[in-house]
Amino acid sequence: MPHKIGFVVVSSSGHEDGFSARELMIHAPTVSGWRSPRFCQFPQEIVLQMVERCRIRKLQLLAHQYMISSKIEFYISESLPEYFVPYQAERFRRLGYVSLCDNEKTGCKARELKSVYVDAVGQFLKLIFHQNHVNKYNVYNQVALVAINIIGDPADFSDDSNITSREKLIDHYLGHNTEDPALEGSCAGKSDYISPLDDLAFDMYQDPEVAQIIRKLDERKREAVQKERYDYAKKLKQAIADLQKVGERLGRYEVEKRCAVEKEDYDLAKEKKQQMEQYRAKVYEQLELHSLADAELMRRPFDSPLQPLVHSGSPRHQPATLSLPQQEERVTENRFADPFPQEKPSSHSLDISPQHPTGDWAPPTIDPPRRTHLESLPYDERPLPAVRKQPGAAAVGPEKSDGDVSEGPRAGAAGDPEPLTEKALREASSAIDVLGEALVAGAYSKTWSHREDALLALYKQLMEMPVGTPKEDLKSTLRASVFLIRRAIRDIVTPVFQASLKLLKMIITQYIPKHKLSKLETTHCVERTIPILLTRTGDSSARLRVIASNFVQEMALFKEVKSLQIIPSYLVQPFKAKSSPHVALSQVALLARLLRDLGLECSGLTADSVMKFSVSALEHRVYEVRETAVTIILDMYKQHGASVLEYLPPDDSTTRKNVLYKTIFEGFAKIDGRPTDAEIRAQKKAATEEAEKRKKEEIKALQGQLAALREMQAEVQEKESDAVKAKNQDTQGRKAAPPDAAEIPDNHYLDNLCIFCGERSDSFTEEGLDLHYWKQCLMLTRCDYCKQVVEISSLTEHLLTECDKKDGFGKCYRCSEAILKEELPRHIKMKDCNPAKSEKLANRCPLCHENFTPGEETISEQQRQHYGHETTAGSPLPALPVFTCAHW
Repeated sequence: MPHKIGFVVVSSSGHEDGFSARELMIHAPTVSGWRSPRFCQFPQEIVLQMVERCRIRKLQLLAHQYMISSKIEFYISESLPEYFVPYQAERFRRLGYVSLCDNEKTGCKARELKSVYVDAVGQFLKLIFHQNHVNKYNVYNQVALVAINIIGDPADFSDDSNITSREKLIDHYLGHNTEDPALEGSCAGKSDYISPLDDLAFDMYQDPEVAQIIRKLDERKREAVQKERYDYAKKLKQAIADLQKVGERLGRYEVEKRCAVEKEDYDLAKEKKQQMEQYRAKVYEQLELHSLADAELMRRPFDSPLQPLVHSGSPRHQPATLSLPQQEERVTENRFADPFPQEKPSSHSLDISPQHPTGDWAPPTIDPPRRTHLESLPYDERPLPAVRKQPGAAAVGPEKSDGDVSEGPRAGAAGDPEPLTEKALREASSAIDVLGEALVAGAYSKTWSHREDALLALYKQLMEMPVGTPKEDLKSTLRASVFLIRRAIRDIVTPVFQASLKLLKMIITQYIPKHKLSKLETTHCVERTIPILLTRTGDSSARLRVIASNFVQEMALFKEVKSLQIIPSYLVQPFKAKSSPHVALSQVALLARLLRDLGLECSGLTADSVMKFSVSALEHRVYEVRETAVTIILDMYKQHGASVLEYLPPDDSTTRKNVLYKTIFEGFAKIDGRPTDAEIRAQKKAATEEAEKRKKEEIKALQGQLAALREMQAEVQEKESDAVKAKNQDTQGRKAAPPDAAEIPDNHYLDNLCIFCGERSDSFTEEGLDLHYWKQCLMLTRCDYCKQVVEISSLTEHLLTECDKKDGFGKCYRCSEAILKEELPRHIKMKDCNPAKSEKLANRCPLCHENFTPGEETISEQQRQHYGHETTAGSPLPALPVFTCAHW
């Protein structure tokens, strides 16, 4: 039958410090495996030597969650290769390869377990790792292997498998089928059957010590089946199923202990170690109680250091195993991607519930697994998919009715609680006098289910108390109940803790109002329990923290408690010097929530107390506490405005160097509707960029217009030059004057002249004319809507046909000017515009809205006054079809 084959690491191409390939020789929940060097060359290789020459049937690889090789090749050899043995020519023979997933779908949070079925004989196995998959976590381009498992048969033993045993001959003559599924999991099953105890997943999630015990019990179970001791085999099978849950839990504790050591939280590490030891001792005690343990079985297999593997005998009698180092000497880094599941304690077989380090827990027993919908289980008790269900691991127990199933989780509390100790009798004497010793003994029991039962029984007793009961009896019962509630609130078992909160809520909201007790009793309940509840808001368990915080908030809103104004006063007390960060965070979070729920009026909170507490919280070492304090201060500013500023430093550049105060003052600005400094800077930057952009666009548009004007001037000069040449030719035919005498001034009289306004200047070079057109020419203007420079005479036509805003203008039929469409109806109705004359009689100025006589070759005195500038009388100018008013 194939089984796990031991091996040693012969060589590797390299490894990162602390992650040697020899880690692959150990299978345990806390192993970290092998890692290649950082930025290594590929491929990387590892050579393994098995304890004997064997026939490999199955290889299992557990890959890292993000240091993943794209491909792994397998080679096998009968002996060492030639670079280990110089005179040996033996080479490795390639078996094939497997490709690994890049793990993107899981976000690199899960590890892939790859199983490969092969059929090859040899003693040396070589693994070649190719280039890694690239992801954001693998910054050094490494590949890694967490564990490898080899399953096979000794090659020299294969001939013996043909020998027909006495059992097989009997089965042959009786007609029994060896392939019967009922025989699976035992030696009488299939010849190629692989036990689930040899699977890699079993060792990677099991405490190594418990795993060895399970294997020995499995051997005894097979022997019992062969000897037909079926009752004993059934008992062993149930014990194996229960111990698998024990091993998983101990493995989880070991992982948590290693995590605490890495974080240097040695108190938590010590607590986990004690919890493991007490839990293990209790389990072994249960094994002895059920006559399943003896000296050989309970021998600790980890008391000797790691020894080199030696050749073992037949695997059917002595399976090859590895000796592991002591737990304290093998401190490796925990890199588990998935946590271990927590199994729910129930009644049957072994008593394997974990114990508190202080001995406050008495573990109940375990039921066989029942078919229960996962959604109906509490959060902490749902199995996670990280743990694979092992074949044959399901427990077989007696059938139960529906009623038995519903009471299953509490069946472990069968029997009476243990008697009270002398210390407990002295401590709880007043409660015993009122409630009775039996109920108090249950509340003090080491079994958590007894403690829960006691609280539930007390709940029922208080609910059933008649209304006419004397006040003194009611008060004494209440105070005795509060005494037990205080003890139960400190309990680390969630059901017990929740039962105490349920009882406390009932006393405050139902018991006291029902019997019309005074507010002093409500005050007693709150003041005796709220300090402990606030302490539990800093519990190491996130679930218990949430439960405690929510209950404190709920209790503060009880109408019976709200009027007392007790709880808010506890929340504004300064932090204790050595308080837990979780306690501080829960305190400020509760204060923020109660401020929103209760406000400051009639709540026990004042602006002074809240602001002093919040300002002191700004100096806390925990970031989340400081952030919550900032939120409280901003909420206070919304309600009370500038009065909050008295408790803060002045708003200046020095104060704003502190990020928290900068956030606070910017929050004040947002509340007031003022722009923050960042917003002001952003607005200024945006305005500057917009102005620069508009300026560039304007310059670009003006440059285009100036180019067009230059083209127009060139055309006019060309036409005038042609006219002068024609005139000169005619003059030469009639006069004998030298041809060049009159030609020179006529050819160049347009130089240094503005063709629009007729002004001549020596500064009118090409650049000078551009500047003149842009800023000085009286015949040109800039459109207010598209910023284009146009002639004044064509401004109306531009607005109606060319402007970017032309759709917004309409033409007045009286004055013929362009008017905005929204103003055009009023403009026409008023009839205040100066009517326009026909183009033959007058030209129209769109600026002063006046009509003028059309221009001639020379400019009259009246026109010069209208233009606003003087020219030499009688100077020849081109016909100017435009006019401009003097005030423009």
